[in-house]
Amino acid sequence: MTNVLTQPRPIRLKGRSFLALALTPELPFEDWLARLDDLAARSAGFFLRKPVVLDVDNLDIDRAELRELVHQLNARNVRIMGIEGARASMLDTDLPPAMSDGRPAADFEPPAEGEAAAQPAVELAAPAAAHPGGTAPSIVVTEPVRSGQSIFFPEGDVTVIGSVASGAEVVAGGSIHIYGALRGRAMAGTMGNAASRIFCRTLEAELIAIDGYYRTAEDLDPELRGKSVQVWLDGQGIRAEKLG
Repeated sequence: MTNVLTQPRPIRLKGRSFLALALTPELPFEDWLARLDDLAARSAGFFLRKPVVLDVDNLDIDRAELRELVHQLNARNVRIMGIEGARASMLDTDLPPAMSDGRPAADFEPPAEGEAAAQPAVELAAPAAAHPGGTAPSIVVTEPVRSGQSIFFPEGDVTVIGSVASGAEVVAGGSIHIYGALRGRAMAGTMGNAASRIFCRTLEAELIAIDGYYRTAEDLDPELRGKSVQVWLDGQGIRAEKLG
């Protein structure tokens, strides 16, 4: 009995994966940082408490330039948890660690500062099998998406039977259908599906995005506000028009 009690308890190790936002800076960094500042200014809380991986693959920069970029991002409260695509000689103990083999996905966006941050997030990210006949999988959310909640489904389409509140978000690998008001954020085609679309009964969105291209509330045509709208990607630009 004594031997059993004095044996050290084993350490329990668990595998767990987390979603992170991958930032892919472009040269010159001054111009790219200015665009980043513009996005953060027009979409409050965009980077708040969000894990970020910095992807510098194919960038012709040295260690000093990388260190300065990380410093500039930290000054903007963009916290870098790892660096992808950097040569080993570029990294040092004062820089985030190297990361590799990231799987493309979308990120979770927290509510803007002061917007019901205590609300629990809702994650719908379980893998779904394709429907019979090879059609893409989809999910249906039968309740409104409240402020502070995230619906995340990278495998296919998301349909919301209700509204998406300000400070909430819906992220889909396919298209997004909202049978109510879209007041929060909707990001479709996040796995590289440029043919995805966003449909909503009432457009009052904080941000809409398809395949990484986005528009914030300030970019939307005022005539579309409060209307039933469909949104799609045309070349490298987002287009929107009234339904019906």
